[in-house]
Amino acid sequence: MGPRIGPVSEGPQVPDKETKATMGTENTPGGKASPDPQDVRPSVFHNIKLFVLCHSLLQLAQLMISGYLKSSISTVEKRFGLSSQTSGLLASFNEVGNTALIVFVSYFGSRVHRPRMIGYGAILVALAGLLMALPHFISEPYRYDNTSPEDMPQDFKASLCLPTTSAPASAPSNGNCSSYTETRHLSVVGIMFVAQTLLGVGGVPIQPFGISYIDDFAHNSNSPLYLGILFAVTMMGPGLAFGLGSLMLRLYVDINQMPEGGISLTIKDPRWVGAWWLGFLIAAGAVALAAIPYFLFPKEMPKEKRELQFRRKVLAVTDSPARKGKDSPSKQSPGESTKKQDGLVQIAPNLTVIQFIKVFPRVLLQTLRHPIFLLVVLSQVCLSSMAAGMATFLPKFLERQFSITASYANLLIGCLSFPSVIVGIVVGGVLVKRLHLGPVGCGALCLLGMLLCLFFSLPLFFIGCSSHQIAGITHQTSAHPGLELFPSCMEACSCPSDGFNPVCDPSTRVEYITPCHAGCSSRVVRDALDKSQVFYTNCSCVAEGNPVLAGSCDSTCSHLVVPFLLLVSLGSALACLTHTPSFMLILRGVKKEDKTLAVGIQFMFLRILAWMPSPVIHGSAIDTTCVHWALSCGRRAVCRYYNNDLLRNRFIGLQFFFKTGSVICFALVLAVLRQQDKEARTKESRSSPAVEQQLLVSGPGKKPEDSRV
Repeated sequence: MGPRIGPVSEGPQVPDKETKATMGTENTPGGKASPDPQDVRPSVFHNIKLFVLCHSLLQLAQLMISGYLKSSISTVEKRFGLSSQTSGLLASFNEVGNTALIVFVSYFGSRVHRPRMIGYGAILVALAGLLMALPHFISEPYRYDNTSPEDMPQDFKASLCLPTTSAPASAPSNGNCSSYTETRHLSVVGIMFVAQTLLGVGGVPIQPFGISYIDDFAHNSNSPLYLGILFAVTMMGPGLAFGLGSLMLRLYVDINQMPEGGISLTIKDPRWVGAWWLGFLIAAGAVALAAIPYFLFPKEMPKEKRELQFRRKVLAVTDSPARKGKDSPSKQSPGESTKKQDGLVQIAPNLTVIQFIKVFPRVLLQTLRHPIFLLVVLSQVCLSSMAAGMATFLPKFLERQFSITASYANLLIGCLSFPSVIVGIVVGGVLVKRLHLGPVGCGALCLLGMLLCLFFSLPLFFIGCSSHQIAGITHQTSAHPGLELFPSCMEACSCPSDGFNPVCDPSTRVEYITPCHAGCSSRVVRDALDKSQVFYTNCSCVAEGNPVLAGSCDSTCSHLVVPFLLLVSLGSALACLTHTPSFMLILRGVKKEDKTLAVGIQFMFLRILAWMPSPVIHGSAIDTTCVHWALSCGRRAVCRYYNNDLLRNRFIGLQFFFKTGSVICFALVLAVLRQQDKEARTKESRSSPAVEQQLLVSGPGKKPEDSRV
């Protein structure tokens, strides 16, 4: 669940001549320094530290707007009548535009004005956020019953058990269907799909160009620190997105056009829809503000000359001449430079677009021939599939499984799950550094982390709430239930077939879809100290005609949501231990000149094989556990009730499947690494006696020369 970065393009290194230049000069293509009228005096935007600050805030806002949909996915489903499969497809469309263009970043990386391209991408992300909120403004006000908005006094009467002759006229939803209604519904959903695609396209240049820009113009010793700060701030984006969702979903969806008499819903009512659109407006505004400074940064700035003082005090180590020679690109030997240019990724900037497209498949196949690289990428695909499904549908799962509100579910996830992800990534990096882990050690750490994650996932199958009884769906009140959906005691009532106004019999804990299906013919409001309670009386389908309480039946195990989420957070932290060591295995598993392209191919595979299909797979699995669908114009819309036991087993089982796949891949990685290490030691032991024998046979005059060799 950590931040997904694109391929880091190697930008042009600034010559030493530019490093010694004053702040107000830039190199022209001819190699001569010409003063720019705008740069005669030092500009605050010629500071790489300011760029790091601006880029951290921009990526924070970008991840907040891309993660906000996941926090309100169940609300969007209820508002527009979407299945989980459709909402999962909507969430995955963020990756479509991103994947289609991310490969070309390595081609255009050194040819464009990177800060301005980042600014243009951020503006597109902000526009996509505004477009996501547009369906709210072009749709009719939300109706949580089957009456017209102008007939508010009859809201409760539409749900009562009344004879056919005296029942208020309330046509079923199919009667209100027309070609215009269906076209408007499709256009609203299509707008959200287009907005998600634009959101992915706008995010293409932001992270790769920002990372390469920082790496080019920061001091060699400061660059890792700046990138660490960037990732640390960025990781707070999804957590803030769920926090924002928790606040916005407490507000009613039509807060900007409330009816005169108000609404009779509470946040705990299953028909409640929060102001999902308001969070997109806030996040889009934050991205637009963060994009402004990027149009003021130069295309190139003088490379940072000094190492940070506190870093020098911490390290307290003087760089050796060999390290300086290694860090300085101007001191490379001709042979080393030629060898570096042999990598296909290095010659990519010299190719045309057509040549780059032609050569890319060959480079891709060449990179996939590395067994360690292929196995680690497959394990990360499994982990990313797990993370994508969990991030998209965990809020909805908690709502349905433990009968909690969407606002409370987002609050728990933002406070527990995402901080644990950050802790896991940081601890994994610290262990790699402190223990000085090599490839075998990194593989062992990855395998250990995933085994522990798999172990702590087992109790999740047994922590949850079973579905309560629902009359006509999971519980039949008559002694001889027939084939009809609802019991025969409400046959005399004119109950709407698509109504949804749940009531609960507190004595038997049986829930009815509407008061009409419970046979209730009257409504009573009792004022309590803090709020009023609504009861329905004269119910023919309820034992002894007891009154029923408005709203769904409360769950008896809602308190288990905190232990459940603590185990999920612990498993996420253990899985994130593998982030840094697996990344190191990829960097050490390919040739030095192919590292940049290998990282790009890695994230391309993660998007295509994990982040795009996983939300759809999880959504389809959730849909198979539905026991009662709402109908809209003859088609299945949103699911009203799930089989909670089946939902838990399939959702957690799908997560367990991906975790098992990751364990298998890391076990194979460790086996291959140990085999390679064993072969290297065998080869070394065989070569050492031959060297000693050569030294003994050599003459005294050649002995010093041979020993040096």
